[in-house]
Amino acid sequence: MKEPQGAEEFIAQQKAILAENSECASSSYNLGVGLMGQGKLDEAIEAFNEAIRNSGRMFEGYVNLGYIYFKKGDLEQVIEVNKKAIEIEPRYARGYANLGFAYLQLARTEEAIEALEKAIALNPDIVQAWSNLVNAHLQKGDVSKAIETGEKLVEKAPDFALGQNNLAFAYYSNEEYEKAIAHLDKAVSLGFQVHPEFLEKLEPHRTK
Repeated sequence: MKEPQGAEEFIAQQKAILAENSECASSSYNLGVGLMGQGKLDEAIEAFNEAIRNSGRMFEGYVNLGYIYFKKGDLEQVIEVNKKAIEIEPRYARGYANLGFAYLQLARTEEAIEALEKAIALNPDIVQAWSNLVNAHLQKGDVSKAIETGEKLVEKAPDFALGQNNLAFAYYSNEEYEKAIAHLDKAVSLGFQVHPEFLEKLEPHRTK
């Protein structure tokens, strides 16, 4: 049986192909994947950009650039590459989810809501998009919409701890402390590390 190809061997193989044909988009993409797996993010960015330059529809290249820029904390670049990804693949739900998260972090609330709602419309099973949408409605100050969205999320994914936590915060924001405690306790039971300050704020509202 042939031994699995190691990362270094894979990278060397792609570089050898590119030495013969520098415009091979698939090899540049493969090289980017290999480099990304080794944590060589700047080199991976260069490889993916080269793949994109040599292919008119390198959707996957933009997707992986988005992951890298998330890791690097460059939210403006996350937005740029995910916009390009959904231009190529308009039904790429996770692209909209990624956009929504980046917009949320930048407090571009209306854009976040629009992108997250689009992600959910394309793929209702992306629970992180639902959770971020709860936060986006809270960021906007629309607590009732945050609660409505959070309830839909926990109905769909009751064991998604972050969703339980975010819904708890939405109920807390609406001064519905009993419901907030119930969802917070569910998040804790699922192993979620609730912020100590939030636990402290709810403690006086627990029935003795």
